[in-house]
Amino acid sequence: MKKKINMQFILVSALAVVITTIISTGLFYNILKNQVYDDIETYTHVIEALDKTFWDSEENKKRLERDGLRITKIRQDGGVEYDSSADQQEMENHRDRPEIKKALETGKGTAVRWSATSSLHTLYYAERLENGDILRVGKDSKNIFQILKNMIVMIIVLTLFILLFCGILSHYLVRRLLSPIEKLAVNPDESSRGCIYEEIVPFVQKIREQHMNILNHARMRQEFTANVSHELKTPLTAISGYAELIENGMADEKDTKRFAGEIHRSSSRLLTLINDILKLSELDDGEQEFEFERVNLYEAAQRCLDMMELQAAKQEVTLHLQGEPCVIWANRELLDELLYNLCSNSVQYNNRGGSVTVTAAPAAKGAVLSVRDTGIGIPKEHQERIFERFYRVDKSRSKQRGGTGLGLAIVKHITAQHHGEIMLESEPGKGTEIKILFCN
Repeated sequence: MKKKINMQFILVSALAVVITTIISTGLFYNILKNQVYDDIETYTHVIEALDKTFWDSEENKKRLERDGLRITKIRQDGGVEYDSSADQQEMENHRDRPEIKKALETGKGTAVRWSATSSLHTLYYAERLENGDILRVGKDSKNIFQILKNMIVMIIVLTLFILLFCGILSHYLVRRLLSPIEKLAVNPDESSRGCIYEEIVPFVQKIREQHMNILNHARMRQEFTANVSHELKTPLTAISGYAELIENGMADEKDTKRFAGEIHRSSSRLLTLINDILKLSELDDGEQEFEFERVNLYEAAQRCLDMMELQAAKQEVTLHLQGEPCVIWANRELLDELLYNLCSNSVQYNNRGGSVTVTAAPAAKGAVLSVRDTGIGIPKEHQERIFERFYRVDKSRSKQRGGTGLGLAIVKHITAQHHGEIMLESEPGKGTEIKILFCN
């Protein structure tokens, strides 16, 4: 990165030198050209005041030639009456020359022409005299390429010096510019103790948040893996133990029947646990897309209670449905899963002779689902963590009732998938109510 920035600095410097040289040379040449025109105009006025015999003297012609001056007098018809450096009789008509045409029209005219013979530019100034003739004075001048040629050594030396200076300066500036960022890369907490650019403070904060999220996620995954291993180990150990007793003939007919029942219960719990883990993995998959449709929440709650009747009867729990039909935008399968987990928890952790009341009703921004039971309740200190994976208020009692510790975690994830809001109210010995607000 440093090398790239340094090269860009040097390239920009080189480009700046080239552009500056071109512009400066162009400006210099224009200034020189204008100065030459001013001088030629002055020469013209002086020459105009002199007698023609003065022009014709050989000594003055040689002097004019040494000074790079050329005097030409042109008649109104364009014919050349006099030229200090050529035989006027052999010269062509000058009426179409740009400076002559301009002088005939406005009184003054200028032009620049390049001579292939002398490799010089000749700057011409023409002025109309009182009798209508044109007096033209030309001055030889080096062109811009010759000027650059004379200055090329100085330009190269200056360019190399500027590039060297810019290279050293850019190296120093880049090191100073990137120093806080490099320190930050080594130690993200460095910004709290040292100098840091104000512009990258939000970026640093975002990196910290992501860093903490990654650490938390890694910790949660580690805990989840440990919990899964532990939860799977219990039913598998039971299944393996009972199966071994039966296999070795250490169980009579009565024990075999009892062991088979324990194996069946452990297998069912294992399957339930695996299904819940798979469901959580599916919900955790950020790339998983669920199809949403318009679903009647009241009817979905009715189907869930119908399915729960047998389980509720075993627990001697009464089921009630309240509310009215209301439609939400949801995934039908996930909504059924959410309802089942809420109702199943309310039945499992209820008291004999208790009740579960499910309410589905329209709300200001969508619909609200409420599942209220008359069960054992949740102590205040546990309510914040009740939606965590494998978190149980009473672990021994939860396992006895067949809970996996993942039901409410699944509820939380499904609610998040539907951009809903979940609320919990509970009091030990009086029961629990979980409300979910679905926003359409």
